[in-house]
Amino acid sequence: MADQSTPEGSTQGGAAQTTSPAASPDVSPEEGALKVAPLREISSENAVPREGISRRRLLGTAGATGLAIGAAGAATGYAAAPSDKAVPLASLGMDTVMFHGKHQPGITTPLHASGHLIAFDLAAGAGRKEAAALLRRWSTTAQRLMAGEAATQGDTDVARDSGPSSLTVTFGFGHSFFARTGLEKQRPVALDPLPDFSSDRLDRARSNGDLWVQVGANDALVAFHALRAIQKDAGSAARVRWQMNGFNRSPGATAQPMTARNLMGQLDGTRNPKPSETDFDQRVFVPASGDPAWMANGSYAVVRRIRMLLDDWEQLSVKAQEAVIGRRKSTGAALSGGTETTDMNLDATDTDGNLVVPINAHARITRPDQNGGAAMLRRPFSFHDGFDSAGVPDAGLLFICWQADPVRGFVPVQRKLDRGDALSEFIRHESSGLFAVPGGAAEGEYVGQRLLEG
Repeated sequence: MADQSTPEGSTQGGAAQTTSPAASPDVSPEEGALKVAPLREISSENAVPREGISRRRLLGTAGATGLAIGAAGAATGYAAAPSDKAVPLASLGMDTVMFHGKHQPGITTPLHASGHLIAFDLAAGAGRKEAAALLRRWSTTAQRLMAGEAATQGDTDVARDSGPSSLTVTFGFGHSFFARTGLEKQRPVALDPLPDFSSDRLDRARSNGDLWVQVGANDALVAFHALRAIQKDAGSAARVRWQMNGFNRSPGATAQPMTARNLMGQLDGTRNPKPSETDFDQRVFVPASGDPAWMANGSYAVVRRIRMLLDDWEQLSVKAQEAVIGRRKSTGAALSGGTETTDMNLDATDTDGNLVVPINAHARITRPDQNGGAAMLRRPFSFHDGFDSAGVPDAGLLFICWQADPVRGFVPVQRKLDRGDALSEFIRHESSGLFAVPGGAAEGEYVGQRLLEG
């Protein structure tokens, strides 16, 4: 885990917020269906708006109403049924991200509270034609769901009464996809397999894949609904290779938005590149003139399931944990002083002449200026998949990082971590994948069309 994950909430990427009035829903007397005013649309490169009716205000109003009903109707009990008058969606549910754009959504979009990663392999006999039809179906479904509409076919109604909740669906191609579709000449050099790292303990069955889909939303039912729709749309063209579930802090859960915390309790991602920086696009996205042409404005995603050995980690004192990371657990500030955003002083020493930030501290090793400027945009999810028979949690980080070229982004940083990161004693890399994520689809296009029909 590098010291570069995406900040959460309104602090992420420094993107500007937008606002609009809350929806004014009513109930159809014929169907009792909830109707809301047109949903707000925000670019996938903008932060999610947080204004409107807050959950706390909504609950407070409901609580006051409940007290009044309780006092007046105590003798009738459940006869005092809740009002059938519709309640406006909170801002969280109304927020929507555009499907079409220069880049695919889900890359610079602020961290989602709920997410799913799923990889597919094309079915035996399926090739370029079947892949094109599948990406066309997926793009249509994603566009509809992200707009708060029902899926194109066989909708499960799981999220029928929900807004889009900032839903994003992102699509990518694995190394093996190109041989399966006869497109080897279009396979990018940057998609060459990642090198082996000494710390890897990879499960091949949960790694790689022909196709990769990332789903994220700020409501768990909305996210699952999209996951299920994508899986059903695959039909006979592709089968699930692996699937993983993740989560982050819910937007608005903290009084002061901050960089995300991981399951070790550390602020994770202080050094993430931000869209406000002049070289952000250069680091994260393939240029419009890039090679191959179909990857213009796209990015490369490295996906790693990183198990955190929490029982071992939690035996350390807070001071020892901070020495491993190189930052204060409470604030994220470097051990050399200042605030979370203060530059780390790598040469600072204590009264005994020892480095304040240990030489093998995770935050020191992963700094871009210690890795030839290598940087990547991290946008992870935490995961918890239960406990083993000994009660040890299967939990950690679904690491996702975005870069214009993984050879210049992820690889040099991970090689350096492999040689002496203090954190490596407390984590285990259990699966891995590298995917080419093309640029966003224009109006009337589907994702990957320039590759599959070029």
